[in-house]
Amino acid sequence: MARTKPVKLTKHELELMEQIWQLGSASVREVCESLPSRKQPAYTTVQTMIYRLEEKGAVRRAKKVGNAHVFEPTITRQATHRSLVDELLELLGGSARPLMAHLVDAGKLTLDDVREVEDRLKQLETAKPSTKLRGGPR
Repeated sequence: MARTKPVKLTKHELELMEQIWQLGSASVREVCESLPSRKQPAYTTVQTMIYRLEEKGAVRRAKKVGNAHVFEPTITRQATHRSLVDELLELLGGSARPLMAHLVDAGKLTLDDVREVEDRLKQLETAKPSTKLRGGPR
């Protein structure tokens, strides 16, 4: 399941990938049925999108059961999320500050979240004492 090159996914493709990641491997029908009923597109729409995910290299056909192909992810959720965040940061000129400010203003970043990030930064400093972290002096 290891893939090194990031794959660009649309919002709807990402929604399907979330289902495939949760299921581990799935047929088009299983993915379709796992979607919330209010958001459930037609079977053929899901099928077309999964085939596009296959063309992009995000999923692969693992096996065939009867007439149904079973697909499994070739990219991880973590790698996909990292790629999305990296792309957003690139759009923001490489600085995480506008993103962090927005998250605080929108109430989506709590003090507990900040403490968790501080703990991670401290672990990084301890693990790599000679490497300076981004951000400089405060």
